[in-house]
Amino acid sequence: MSLEEEVRALKDERDAVLLAHNYQRPEVQDVADYVGDSLYLARRAREADRSVIVFAGVRFMAETAKILNPERTVLLPDLRAGCGLADAVTADQVRAWRAEHPGAAVVAYINTSADVKAESDYCCTSSNAVKVVEQVPAEQEILFLPDMFLGDYVRRRTGRRMHLWVGDCPVHAKLRPEGVARARAEHPGAPLVAHPECGCASQVLPEVDRVLSTDGMVRFAEETKEPEVIVATEVGILHRMRRLNPSTAFTPLDAGAVCPYMKEIDLTDVRDSLAERRFVVDVLPETAARARRVLERMIAT
Repeated sequence: MSLEEEVRALKDERDAVLLAHNYQRPEVQDVADYVGDSLYLARRAREADRSVIVFAGVRFMAETAKILNPERTVLLPDLRAGCGLADAVTADQVRAWRAEHPGAAVVAYINTSADVKAESDYCCTSSNAVKVVEQVPAEQEILFLPDMFLGDYVRRRTGRRMHLWVGDCPVHAKLRPEGVARARAEHPGAPLVAHPECGCASQVLPEVDRVLSTDGMVRFAEETKEPEVIVATEVGILHRMRRLNPSTAFTPLDAGAVCPYMKEIDLTDVRDSLAERRFVVDVLPETAARARRVLERMIAT
């Protein structure tokens, strides 16, 4: 029996659903029940009716699944699958920042720990960040955390009074304006799509054809008729884009844009997680209750 067949058989035996993020290894995406961005996967986790949710992603995603569907057992196949951006801010820092800005609304990107979400008023993903910020009463100033590039993009789109936490995704931050210029020269005529976390997205907006979340990139891949598209995000998404549209050449802005955390999980980890029921992700009930309200608001947006 192949590894893929083992995983599929174990999913049935364990009454499990496998969720995989767009940046996961291709072989993990290929055996997953659902593949998508953080918002899509949060919705699938909330609706999951199987006993076990195996989350091929990073820890904050598995925490989100547990918060939204507390009756299920949530497994993260490798505990080393963390997130540099989520590590950029702590709950204590959020409380201190809020104290400096009485009355401000805290908008947390989903790339945060459960503890940080519990200290926040709103939660968003890159695909609905603009809509979420527009929900905040116009007279309220906004504390946006932890990604300063996404925050700057949202601030430009909404014109809102926003303070930005100084944090970034190490992978996306290195996708810079000079890389855009080089790609334009090497691939003349090819449109460029960029994730709003990128260091190039907020600084060189006129040079980027479309600023899109990973879900937006997937939809764009399905629809485009372009012979070539330059993609500025983590390279794991290229597998899905190429499968959806083999007629278009999807070229990474930087082939080295690889998230080491997203690549921690391989198919052996998924198999072992299912077989041995490892590693179980739990969230303290009080923290989960406070974080759930902002996650439910995010899902509804």
